[in-house]
Parts: sequence; C-alpha cells; structure tokens
Amino acid sequence: MLDLFRKYFGKKEKKPSVDNVVTAPLSDVQLQSIKAMAQNRCEPAQFQVASGQSVGRQRELNEDSLFTCVSTVAGNSGNPPFGLFIVADGMGGHQYGEVASNTAIRVISGYIMKKFQPSLFGMPPQPMEESLQEILQAAVMEAQRAVLREAPGSGTTVTAALALGQQLTIAHVGDSRGYLLYNEQRMEAITRDHSLVRRLEELGQITAAEAAVHPQRNVLYRAVGQREALEPDIVTTPFPVGGYLLLCSDGLWGLVSDEEMRRFVYGTPNIQRACQEMVNAANAAGGPDNISVVLAQFLG
Repeated sequence: MLDLFRKYFGKKEKKPSVDNVVTAPLSDVQLQSIKAMAQNRCEPAQFQVASGQSVGRQRELNEDSLFTCVSTVAGNSGNPPFGLFIVADGMGGHQYGEVASNTAIRVISGYIMKKFQPSLFGMPPQPMEESLQEILQAAVMEAQRAVLREAPGSGTTVTAALALGQQLTIAHVGDSRGYLLYNEQRMEAITRDHSLVRRLEELGQITAAEAAVHPQRNVLYRAVGQREALEPDIVTTPFPVGGYLLLCSDGLWGLVSDEEMRRFVYGTPNIQRACQEMVNAANAAGGPDNISVVLAQFLG
C-alpha cells in the first residue's frame, strides 16, 4: 500500500528548466508556409454551406425555395464529400408560384438523395451506374412532371448544384444564377439566364445597360412547369479548392451587382454573415422581389 501511495502522491520528477530551451523567431518563408497550409489544407475534405432568404419589402408571399445538404464520411474507406445546393424562384404573377418552387426543390432533392444513399452510406459503398449529369437531368425532368401535376399554370426557375469532391455539376433552368469565386477573389458566372432580355443581349440587339432596365427583363422563355419540352443546361466544372459556389435568385442579383456580392463574400468574417449582408443589401435597395442565396465553400 505504501508503494501505491508513493506512486500517485509521491514527489514528482523535476522537469527540465525552460532556461535550457533555445528559441528563434520563424523566418518569413516559414510564416508564409504555415499561413498557406492553414488557408488551403483541411482534413478531411468537406463542404461548408450557409444560406439567406427574405420575402423582400414589396411582396407578401415568398415564392422562392432553397435546399442545402452536405455530408462528410471520413476514414480508411471514406467517400469524397457530398454537397447538394438548390435555389428555385416561383414565377411571380402566376398561380401557385410558391407551390411550383417548393415542389421542384423537394422532387429534385429527394430524387438525388435516393440515388446517392447507397453509395454514401451503404456497407460497402455502392458504385454509381449513372453519371452526375444524367442524374441531374433526370431529377429536373421529374420536377417538370411534378410541377405540371401539382401546380398547373405556374412555373419556377431551378439552379441545382451537385458536388462530389471537387467535381461540380449544375442543372439550370430560368434566371436564378450560379457563380464561382476563386482564391484570387475572381468571380465568374457559370449559368446563363433563360430570359428574353438576355437573349436579345446575346444577339447584340440591346446593350447590357439597356437589359438592366428593360420592361420585359423578367420574362423567361424556359422554366420548370412550362408545357414545352424542357431542356435544362447541364454544366460540369471543378469546384475551386478554398473557393466558393454562390447560387441566388434574381431578387438578389437584380439589385446587388456582381462586384458587391464578391466584396461581401471576401469582406465578411464567415459565409453565414456574407449571406445575410447580401440579403440586407437587396432589401436596402428596395427589396421588390423575394431574395434567396446559398453560399458553399469547398475545403480540402
């Protein structure tokens, strides 16, 4: 018993004196290396996501819908990080616009999550038989049928981004937008508006300045829920490591310039604050429409 007492409560061994420790300031090269590692490396690779939304200042009903979901499975047999981000804007002035956007969000997210559940959480993970492009295409077509059934006479934009590791695939219909923001603080649109005014601008019949104030700038020639054959744009591009994906409805980009959005992303302390600041800016500019924004960052 005495030996046991001495083991736990006896005199402790004296530690080396700190006076013997030699220190030196880190060189500029070492500091830059540590800074770069802190900024660019993250283990495991993962997505961070935030969102913001407002009915605006001149609408009583919110016809926008959004969806975000991220998953990280890490370990010896882990999967690439998964992210699904969607913004939908129900067509204003049409019956059931809010039903159309919500239906599209639920159908697309449900379709994709069912497809990925076995590969993400199966034991063992199951290989995908379809490409990401085929999955997104099929999901949007499912939404088209559902909107025609659930909200006839309405319509909605859809911008849906599916990220698997650094591979980013986007399905786009309408005039909600997707942007990529890179580490050098460059911002690039990766979707093309399916609007009458944007088409006139592309044909050189009006200028960008004229398009911004055109009375028909909100008229779409392609939307989910239209009875014409639907052809979503499908785009695949690398997700910039450390960079951002921004999705938003026209209630944001129609009032807040690309340059202002870029400054909010890089000039605020975190992505949730950036989303809220963008929504606040759109409302400060009058808030004539519903406002939705999703901001995701890939850390790897």
